[in-house]
Amino acid sequence: MTISKSVHGAGADIVVIHGWGMNSNVWQTLIPELSDSFRVTSVDLPGFGDSNDQQLADSVAAVCEQLLPALPESFHILGWSMGGLIATELALSQQQRVLSLATVGSSPFFIEESSWPGIKASLMQQFYQQLDQDFGKTIERFMAVQAMGSPHAKALIKQVREWVFAKPMANPKSLLAGLKLLEETDFRAKLGEINQPFIRFYGRLDSLVPAAAINLIDELAPDSECEVFPHCAHMPFISQTHDLATRYRRFLSAV
Repeated sequence: MTISKSVHGAGADIVVIHGWGMNSNVWQTLIPELSDSFRVTSVDLPGFGDSNDQQLADSVAAVCEQLLPALPESFHILGWSMGGLIATELALSQQQRVLSLATVGSSPFFIEESSWPGIKASLMQQFYQQLDQDFGKTIERFMAVQAMGSPHAKALIKQVREWVFAKPMANPKSLLAGLKLLEETDFRAKLGEINQPFIRFYGRLDSLVPAAAINLIDELAPDSECEVFPHCAHMPFISQTHDLATRYRRFLSAV
């Protein structure tokens, strides 16, 4: 089975990787901003969107092995949320192929601990329970959590919902595997090993990657660049597409 992907534009390659419960349709506003200068490949992760006949592997390293045959020989990579974990693993394990790393609304470790801001364990447990009962509603609730705090939350949820449900629904086993990836993956000790140019994008109002985590991640990746959008939540690439694309292009021009 092959990974479903779409390719837009021409130039140096950028690969974009979506987050949990979503699919490549979430990039509909960002791709036109980049594809006039770059060739942008957007993939549906195994188990999601048009790849929903497949099964997401149970570790980020194994997910990368699933994706690599579908990716260009060398590329810049941008990953959102859970996709940021996969993008980080690719940057660490494929240093000859990955030219630069960008993450959006992502964290090296997503779960709250006593000295680490993140997703509360109780919220993760709710997602596990709801997934067992009604995975469609679970995805919708996750969309609402992602938009929480945004001044345009209602419109944002409506737009993302239309995009995501225009493709086949993610399969339940892959949704469960994705939750476990979010819960168990921890790159905090490895961020300093990233050798490629690295930029991180955040929304100040993000409830899944709290603003308090940003300074801690700065310390773990002191050579990386960081851009925080003050009026955005978890999806700044949608709610402030042009500004994020402009900043990303400036970063790429210096790579």
